[in-house]
Amino acid sequence: MIMDTHKKLQLIQYLETFLTESRKSRFDEVIRHRMRHLTVVLENVYQSHNTSAVLRSADCLGIQDVHIIENNNNYQINPDVALGASKWLSIHRYNGEKNNTPSAYKWLKNNGYAVFATTPHTQSCTLEDLPVNRPLALVFGTEKQGLTDWAIENADGWVRIPMVGFTESFNISVSAALCMHYLADKIRKNIPGWEIRPKELLDIRLEWIRNSIDRCELLEERFFEKNAKPQPSLLK
Repeated sequence: MIMDTHKKLQLIQYLETFLTESRKSRFDEVIRHRMRHLTVVLENVYQSHNTSAVLRSADCLGIQDVHIIENNNNYQINPDVALGASKWLSIHRYNGEKNNTPSAYKWLKNNGYAVFATTPHTQSCTLEDLPVNRPLALVFGTEKQGLTDWAIENADGWVRIPMVGFTESFNISVSAALCMHYLADKIRKNIPGWEIRPKELLDIRLEWIRNSIDRCELLEERFFEKNAKPQPSLLK
């Protein structure tokens, strides 16, 4: 149902009467740290524990959006690893075509994101040199194969994590966590206005409430039925 801002605020206020004060206070605390200036994209990651670990890190670090490209592998959550993180995130799935990476890139670029592929490309920059002045999407690939050629060739740039050991790369979930931690901190310290817009925060908060109340749809139905009825006139 499409609601204007006023109606959405009324619904939130109504539904929050069914939450504890501690849960509402927790929402207030967490939501002010949420960001969309940085987002993470997972291309065809097939190991559920890796996807789940990335979601958990994103939630812990205040990254609201995760984009999941499902070309050959379906998105799955390992509840023992994710620990409910998916309830608090906005997860965007791309699975309508054989190759869904172009659709994801198109959406990200149309919404103002610079798309950077994580790869030891010869022209890749380090996290330290990666510009964060505009919204940034980091793309991660599978454990063994990494990103597809298309994902690398059509990115706006490439980024790598410097390493000094014998092993060639970090586990994908570790790589994502390192990148998110470093860049989220860099953005919060250096980019004015990184916060999510108030109107979008209402949508996020409403989704959190829905995920916190059992059978919340019944309460919403009651709310709209009550507000659809004409109020009795005071005029005689």
